[in-house]
Amino acid sequence: MSTNKYKTNSLILMMKAPLTKETVAMRALLPHILQNGTSNSPSRKQLRERLDDMYGAMLATDVQKKGEEHVISIRLDVANERYLSDTTPLFDNAISLLAEVIFQPQLEDGKFVSSVVESEKRSLKQRIQSVYDDKMRYANVRVTEEMCKGEPFALTAFGTEDEVDAITADSIYKYYQEVLLNNQFDLYMVGAIDEEQAMSSVTEKFSALVERDKSTFETIASPEVKEINVVNEEQDVKQGKLHMGFRTYTTYADDDYVAMQVCNGLYGAFSHSKLFINVREKESLAYYAASRFESHKGIMMVMSGIEFAKYERAVEIIKEQFEAMKQGEFTEAEVEQTKAMLKNQLLETADVARGLVELSYHQVVSGKKRSIDEWMQQIDEVTKEDIIRIAQKVKLDTIYFLKGKEENQ
Repeated sequence: MSTNKYKTNSLILMMKAPLTKETVAMRALLPHILQNGTSNSPSRKQLRERLDDMYGAMLATDVQKKGEEHVISIRLDVANERYLSDTTPLFDNAISLLAEVIFQPQLEDGKFVSSVVESEKRSLKQRIQSVYDDKMRYANVRVTEEMCKGEPFALTAFGTEDEVDAITADSIYKYYQEVLLNNQFDLYMVGAIDEEQAMSSVTEKFSALVERDKSTFETIASPEVKEINVVNEEQDVKQGKLHMGFRTYTTYADDDYVAMQVCNGLYGAFSHSKLFINVREKESLAYYAASRFESHKGIMMVMSGIEFAKYERAVEIIKEQFEAMKQGEFTEAEVEQTKAMLKNQLLETADVARGLVELSYHQVVSGKKRSIDEWMQQIDEVTKEDIIRIAQKVKLDTIYFLKGKEENQ
């Protein structure tokens, strides 16, 4: 992606494979091990020093769920050479370093270094624990588990503490070799770069990744909702977490996707949305209330924090507000405001290299092409009728309520 918009040039490598219980913890751990050192810079400190020498380049990793795909991303940001006085081929060096991180990790006795693996396992377990401590995130994990039982989407992006415990330097090294063979790799180069030179450099340095067919992986279609699943859980919490999961039967790959985005925007994604105004402000039922739409699984989550005693009324009004969407009880002005917010969000996301890649990567995951310009245009074209029609498909699936233990109430 050739652009002069950014001060830095970025390499963003996406590694995609199906989300499975057997591999989820290993995938969450792997990128952290890789950024601990390479065969040429066999410690985290030496690797950091090399990045510092490249005018403070930055290496970062992430792992996330996109529908039922599990995506590892490794990002390397370097200064744009045009702004430097010397003639270091900085971008080319960055390509070499990224290839080294991927293909030449630091090893001992033909496997990853045990002390590194153990230390990263501890950090990963702390991250898993921190979700449990953050009750809003915890409720989100729980409602997803309950709603998608038996579907890969029920898994978190990090795995469980037990799964992390079971990993050894040997097992993760074997898995790493499988990743190189079987994952789909997409490398994005963003910035003011000499395209031809960059392409030839990547072709040479990433030649270990054999040409492979684009993996066609289908996220499992959402099953029909037979009855609403209600789950209550008690913990020592001061504020109730009421999370409700809806199946929208619409994903990024569908033509109706953008209309669903507008529908979710009107319902709960912004401060002028129905949930915010009615649940939070008019009825003072919730400390917060919002909805989020997952693009590749097609699930809409309503998240709210409420007093324990207000559970019944909160559930009722959250349902009522979606019923109002189905009846078309919203104004053209609200639709226009939502569209403006969505377009603004898109432009803001595209304003940083990472966001631009995220937007483009939707197309890889879904197999559906939709450029940012087309997306903006499709937002403009959504009509009130489209929103009502798309709302009809949406079904409430699961109500999850995390409340305090009896003595607190």
